[in-house]
Amino acid sequence: MDVLAAMRTFRRVVQRGSFNLAAVDLQQSTAAVSKQVRQLEERLGNLLIIRTTRSMSLSEAGQAYFVECCHLLDEFDALERATQVGANAPSGRLRINAPLSFGLKVLSPILAGFMQHYPQLQVELSLGDRVQEGVGEGFDVSLRIRSQWADSALIARRLGEVGQVICAAPAYLQAHGTPQTVDDLRQHACLAYRQAEHPGIWPLEGQDGATRLELPVRLAVDNSLLLADMLLAGLGIGALPSFVAKPLLHSGQLLQVLPEQALARTQIYALFASNRHVPQKIRVFVDYLAQALGGETQGELQVASGKLQAQDLLAGGEGVSSHSVTKRP
Repeated sequence: MDVLAAMRTFRRVVQRGSFNLAAVDLQQSTAAVSKQVRQLEERLGNLLIIRTTRSMSLSEAGQAYFVECCHLLDEFDALERATQVGANAPSGRLRINAPLSFGLKVLSPILAGFMQHYPQLQVELSLGDRVQEGVGEGFDVSLRIRSQWADSALIARRLGEVGQVICAAPAYLQAHGTPQTVDDLRQHACLAYRQAEHPGIWPLEGQDGATRLELPVRLAVDNSLLLADMLLAGLGIGALPSFVAKPLLHSGQLLQVLPEQALARTQIYALFASNRHVPQKIRVFVDYLAQALGGETQGELQVASGKLQAQDLLAGGEGVSSHSVTKRP
């Protein structure tokens, strides 16, 4: 039994979620793929994949083995490439996980430039707002927006900051009035990001000091793009990440509320496993992303008033204050 080949087969089955699809990718029969996984399970003395007639899932042992299996295979491949003559360009498969709204609004144009710069890399990007998604599920890099990151099991590289903007639709403000003070906000319906640490609670800081404001939450959603749609529909007042809010503010579809009140900023982190040897593909991606989020990105986003680069969408700009709510993207 070729253990290394069986590990590669097991990884592909898990990534594809199907023995049949993995067999197509590996150009083998489904029976051959199933046999390799079964032999691997017999060697380990543990069931890795729970099979039924209609579905498959990882056992607890399979979940732990999958993570370490991915790391070992990546290190083995990196070692081979590093020792090959002339093997300087990063190559292989790079698996990335990021929040949905951040991926669509900020990461998308950056990723296009990255792939043009590194043509030998194959990228798999998964977008989702679940906190549990990340390196622990087999991704090489997980991008997260948090107030801080203290998990010592992972390397966390800070890439930049994200602000948020308190805003509402012009029609809503015309119908319900524009808040002039923090206390005025208590009379309005709050649309909240459901995965925030405290949805509907805004720690504000202005000229008169800090205020912890609790608002009645009319609607709570777990995605910033959906939250923006509900604000555009005139359902209430909410705080959007600046990379979602700014194009809508520039176009006049949303208006900023109480610009003198700031919310604590959050940080963009790249998370990856704390291996002794960080694969080159991870290093170049994180470096490229850090540079892009610093204002030197090849990708640009078009809005009605002109071009906004990635860094412009993350930080404050003229006429738009940067705010942030502590949240778990």
